[in-house]
Amino acid sequence: MTYENLGGNALDYYPCRYGKSKLLFRGPKRKLDRPYVAVIGGTETYGKFTERPFPMLVEENLAYPVVNLGCVNAGVDVFANDQTVTDTCRNAAVTVIQLTGAQNLSNRFYAVHPRRNDRFLRASNLLRTIYREVDFTDFNFTRHLLSALKKASADKFAMVEGELREAWVGRMKNLIAKIEGRVVLLWMADHAPQAVEKCSQQWSDPLFVGQEMIDELLPLTAGYGEVVVSAKEIRAGQEALRFTETEAPATTNILGSVAQERAADVIQELLTPML
Repeated sequence: MTYENLGGNALDYYPCRYGKSKLLFRGPKRKLDRPYVAVIGGTETYGKFTERPFPMLVEENLAYPVVNLGCVNAGVDVFANDQTVTDTCRNAAVTVIQLTGAQNLSNRFYAVHPRRNDRFLRASNLLRTIYREVDFTDFNFTRHLLSALKKASADKFAMVEGELREAWVGRMKNLIAKIEGRVVLLWMADHAPQAVEKCSQQWSDPLFVGQEMIDELLPLTAGYGEVVVSAKEIRAGQEALRFTETEAPATTNILGSVAQERAADVIQELLTPML
């Protein structure tokens, strides 16, 4: 992997904002007064530690403006609750949605931060009743919370996981409805959606999302593409990452440049007949 000295040649994300949104997106900023493709998603869409994320590659390959609305550690909530994002997607020729995990969204059991969806805010009375033995003041992040709940009781955790999956499907349907226009879904992971049980055990993104959940969304979309990268491809792709020494631990779960290039190819094939 490539280590960049802090303050040296660290990657510039050209952060920018659109409209009245409080979210900070990766730039350079694109003009919205001409036809464009919008892309929403999580860390891989944003392109954390990645010089050329797939939205940039798609733009170059198609010679068509692509607005990158990805957010690091995003869940569905951050997009569904942001009027600027949904308006931008509604006005796009096509919107690509990289599927994110089900852990980073508010549900009957707990609430997450409206913009930083990986931040755990509070447990509901229902969750406190089910897990009386757990001190919820110990948690700041959703993954830490969920791993502790599963360790405390696998049987009780099954209810939490079921709620997250149900909430994810409902929230995704709501997001697609708000966009109104053509939507393409992108699966980008180290496993196929059919392997949801295995990935849940390994806490692999998009967490808890499986094929049956995606199948419920497909009738509402204009297309769907899958990118499943092997461990070898991830290692090769991570060689091209750019990060400071202090950022190194955060690169562990990044899929890398090979995944980005494959995602660009898949999206380009889906979008070409639509533009």
